[in-house]
Amino acid sequence: MSQGFRSGFVAIVGRPNVGKSTLMNSMVGEKISIISDKPQTTRNRIQCVLTRANYQIIFIDTPGLHKPKNKLGEYMVQVAKGALEEVDVVLFMVDIWEGIGGGDRFIAEELKKVETPVILVANKVDRVKSVENAEKMAQELCHGGGFDEVILVSALNGTNLDKLENTIASYLPEGPKYYPDDMVTDQPERFVVAELIREKALELLEEEVPHGIGVEVTAFKEREDKNIIDIYATIYCEKKSHKGIVIGKGGSMLREIGSRARRDIERLLGVHVYLELWVKVRENWRNNIVDLKNLGYD
Repeated sequence: MSQGFRSGFVAIVGRPNVGKSTLMNSMVGEKISIISDKPQTTRNRIQCVLTRANYQIIFIDTPGLHKPKNKLGEYMVQVAKGALEEVDVVLFMVDIWEGIGGGDRFIAEELKKVETPVILVANKVDRVKSVENAEKMAQELCHGGGFDEVILVSALNGTNLDKLENTIASYLPEGPKYYPDDMVTDQPERFVVAELIREKALELLEEEVPHGIGVEVTAFKEREDKNIIDIYATIYCEKKSHKGIVIGKGGSMLREIGSRARRDIERLLGVHVYLELWVKVRENWRNNIVDLKNLGYD
């Protein structure tokens, strides 16, 4: 490790669905955090690692800050707020294409109470008609202070991500290399696999179903005679009526979820995967503390 090596933890916060997971995946160069056009996709704190010659950045992708409607929602908000207390830099992300809303202003006021350096990251600049107007909106959000930097980016297209990375690195304290060079996440493979399955369910299912979906990987085993990993997972839904939707006519929906998930899992693991999915009803699991713990929201 070279002299003057920097390292630190960086929390990404913001309203649901502003592109936090896309940003982290793009910067790390791996698909670790799942992506969906439905809000509140990220439920847990997902930690990813970016290592360079002179620094190591540990990103923490947090659930979007929102008004919780159940115990799962309360847990998500608690995770997001807790992350702010244990990091070296905070990235406050907004959707500059959609515009600045009340939720953004609420978070901005909350962040004024934080002593940690805060970088305002205005995402989706590739979609705006006028970069000048986007800059103006971002600066208006900064009115009254609270932010150390303002950077306009496109997490999807990579615009200004090098600038953002260099800015983050400049705020990191000198410290150790917490993780090996080739490590991109501290999450166990079973967790990431469960998240990829849930992502495909979010992509394919009707609007009322996805937030009641939970995924548990019940078996994860490499075959002794072949380079294949057998994965068995259960998709939980809260209502009996939803079970039929998840399975689909003749099992068509479940097969499509499995097919899309298997492709991403194989890319992640670098081996062939046999994936078998089951669907079970677990009523009101999002308000059951035992169920939340069993599904990894501990």
